Amino acid sequence: MIPEVKQEIIDLGDGRTISLETGKLAKQADGSVVVRMGDAMLLATVVSARSASPGIDFLPLTVDYREKFAAAGRFPGGFFKREARPSNEEILTMRLVDRVLRPLFPKDYHAETQVMIQLMSHDDNVMPDALAGLAASAAIQLSDIPFEYPISEVRVARVNGEYIVNPSRTQLAEADIDLMVGASEDSVAMVEGEMKEVSEEEMADAIKVAHEAIKAQCAAQVRLAEAVGKKETREYEEEKSDEDMQQKIHDAAYQKCYDIAKEASSKQERGEAFAKVKEEVEAMFSEEEIEEDGDLISKYFGKAHKEAVRDLVLNEGVRLDGRKTTDIRPIWCEVDYLPSTHGSSIFTRGETQALATVTLGTSREANVIDLPTEQGEEKFYLHYNFPPFSTGEARPLRGTSRREVGHGNLAQRALKGMIPEDCPYTVRVVSEVLESNGSSSMATVCSGTMALMDAGVQLKKPVSGIAMGLISDPETGKYAVLSDILGDEDHLGDMDFKVTGTAEGITACQMDIKIKGLSYEILVNALNQAKEGRLHILEKLTDTISEPAAEVKPHAPKIITRTIPGDFIGALIGPGGKVIQELQKASNTTIVIEEVDEQGVVEILGTDPEGIEMVLKKIDAITFKPERGSTYTVKVIKLLDFGAVVEYVDAPGNEVLLHISELAWERTNNVTDVVNIGDVMEVKYFGVDPKTRKEKVSRKALLPRPPREERKPRHENNKARQ
Repeated sequence: MIPEVKQEIIDLGDGRTISLETGKLAKQADGSVVVRMGDAMLLATVVSARSASPGIDFLPLTVDYREKFAAAGRFPGGFFKREARPSNEEILTMRLVDRVLRPLFPKDYHAETQVMIQLMSHDDNVMPDALAGLAASAAIQLSDIPFEYPISEVRVARVNGEYIVNPSRTQLAEADIDLMVGASEDSVAMVEGEMKEVSEEEMADAIKVAHEAIKAQCAAQVRLAEAVGKKETREYEEEKSDEDMQQKIHDAAYQKCYDIAKEASSKQERGEAFAKVKEEVEAMFSEEEIEEDGDLISKYFGKAHKEAVRDLVLNEGVRLDGRKTTDIRPIWCEVDYLPSTHGSSIFTRGETQALATVTLGTSREANVIDLPTEQGEEKFYLHYNFPPFSTGEARPLRGTSRREVGHGNLAQRALKGMIPEDCPYTVRVVSEVLESNGSSSMATVCSGTMALMDAGVQLKKPVSGIAMGLISDPETGKYAVLSDILGDEDHLGDMDFKVTGTAEGITACQMDIKIKGLSYEILVNALNQAKEGRLHILEKLTDTISEPAAEVKPHAPKIITRTIPGDFIGALIGPGGKVIQELQKASNTTIVIEEVDEQGVVEILGTDPEGIEMVLKKIDAITFKPERGSTYTVKVIKLLDFGAVVEYVDAPGNEVLLHISELAWERTNNVTDVVNIGDVMEVKYFGVDPKTRKEKVSRKALLPRPPREERKPRHENNKARQ
């Protein structure tokens, strides 16, 4: 039986289209859709359990995005030749989609839900991650899973002043703005991207362009669902509630929490005080009530706690730690803290602390990217670690988390545009978060900036970062934009907006909005307030280290790059790598050779200047080519009946025959009458002799030419003297 296929077309307005198709593939899923743009095709499916597991009080949502190697006609790398764990790039796409979808499920919907998106066909002119959010939302719209309204995500780039929706990778390489925006028809929910020092207004304009494109994509999802036949939303067991209990807990806890929040205490003191109020609230109930409704008691206390903190900010402009809305926590910084690293720094802001290190290496240490959709190398990369002790916790270590990948990527994008194009090193920055109470990713940007400058990486400009928050009341219209938010303010607030940049403009951002209908006025206000905070923090960084160190540290490797003709690559490597291996051992350096455009790019990495000089002399010797008509200093290393073998002093190992006839103007019968082993002299180079097809050098060409009658054999001249 031929399946009935339904399709909707989205016109991007420039000749490109996106199609949504359903009814052909994966029909046993609750919802499935194929999204196509050009030759790129993604299959998105969604399945949700019919009931929630006992004891689950959250939404166990899994978003999985995979790019299949077959989609690009490629084999997976590695030994097993099959796709394995997701790449960092796939994880970042999963996070982008999850952040927009998760808030739109009902808060009391706790059934296991799985959204799977896979790239089935790749197009070099289409970046599939920009289609993943659209695919996920369309699949949900075709299901009966409870979900508020359709969303979509698009990428916007600005190339030569023009905005392009869902650009190609080639176009993106020329862009000064690269933004991923997730939104519904009515409001923006997520923004993430990198920029080349753009203004706050330019960034807001890019978000508006993206939102207009998203509105059309949301409308197409609605049309497709209606064409298929919109399913009735499934029924599910709603959370139990008790309004009388909620009011009782509110009356008992609200004012106490308000007073604690107003005391401006530390994170630990505040946590202990709130915990004590919660214990007092629980004491109001019997053991039977706690056993039966303990989850409700915790939930209603949390609501009273949240309301108290938010009201304090909106009513009095006072925050949990006593700051005003625009105040930045106290900052102290230090560089060169770790003696053995190539660069290090500590950045501490309030109760958040990041220790950054820099390691310098050759191109051999570049991070290799091998994906179905992209192949290449990163010569600058940043890793972010968030150990449990940073928040005073003890929990299992299960490898790098998706959060660590996401935060590290944000900091990397913030800094990478400031690494000079001619930086010869591969640069790795590692941020260890040692304390955390809000915005450790922005602390990573600040500590990373100082560590790079301490390492002698010639940053174009220093970069700082700040996390902004928002607390708003839709009923009264009151709102407060918070600079440098605490962890609690992130949890209790309506927005988490991270912005990084130089003194001239924004380099990266990440925004999650938890409320509907955030106005552009509030957004622009938040951006402008963020700029003030960024500049304040930047001043603290430059007070600590005003400019990059002029040289790398004495124990850090120096890197020298030398380009040689491609013909000499084999000679430098030697048979079986013998020459280069012996040279590395003798000079105590690392030598990397890469062929680029038929030339050899040689990187010499070492800490000993004499060792580096040894390698350079060897390269000069191997690549030495004397020029016709030039004069060179040579040393006699061997005597023959018909001449002397000489070696170029400035190019050891390069030998040439100085024929007996070229020793002197006088006739020479014995070579030793003119030169001996070890003699140093000047010779002139004549190139290749067309008769002998051998290189020709001459000593006599540099001597004054005597009159013809004086040109007698040397042995006759000796007799005359006697």
